[in-house]
Amino acid sequence: MQALLALSRAIDRLNAFIGKYSIWLIFAATFVSAVNAVVRKVFDYSSNGFLEVQWYLFAWSFLIAAGYTLLHREHVRIDVINSRLSKKTQVWIDIIGFAFFLTPLCLTILYLSWPVVMQMYNSGEMSGNPGGLIRWPVWAAIPVGITLLLLQGISELIKRIAFLTGDGPDPMGKLSDKSAEEELAEALRAEAERKEAEAAAAMAAPAKR
Repeated sequence: MQALLALSRAIDRLNAFIGKYSIWLIFAATFVSAVNAVVRKVFDYSSNGFLEVQWYLFAWSFLIAAGYTLLHREHVRIDVINSRLSKKTQVWIDIIGFAFFLTPLCLTILYLSWPVVMQMYNSGEMSGNPGGLIRWPVWAAIPVGITLLLLQGISELIKRIAFLTGDGPDPMGKLSDKSAEEELAEALRAEAERKEAEAAAAMAAPAKR
């Protein structure tokens, strides 16, 4: 189980890293959109290639961040009934969901999408729009994103099994992207602020008397 938990932590770190920096794809899409608007207004020129770059960047951003979203449990959940159940029951529901729904779905999408990507890569298929881009880079976001989501599903499954066997912490606990050093620094800072507040209160007490 310790080896599986180590694998789970490695997957978590991978998706945390990718999710943290995928925001730059949104920034890039916004930048391209702004440049496209300025060029269209100032020079009366536009290109379908500019528009498709935005679509490509947006597609990559939300697909590769799917694992990160699952890591932070930000996908839509129906908690009206689930929240009223015991923690153990909630964990079992998650295990069934990851094992019998998420994993088969991801494997099916990978099975269906990979041949399409390879066909587009080998044929060099282009967009049907005038001035459009080559197609395979945006389609490649599907197997890449789904693979990251599948890995995170495996990680979440490991964490929940470990919780049930008593080998791991509560998988529903609060998550943080901060490193151990950052968390320690914050704890030390909070302790210093607490001591300063206590010292200030102690100095103010004689003045009130």
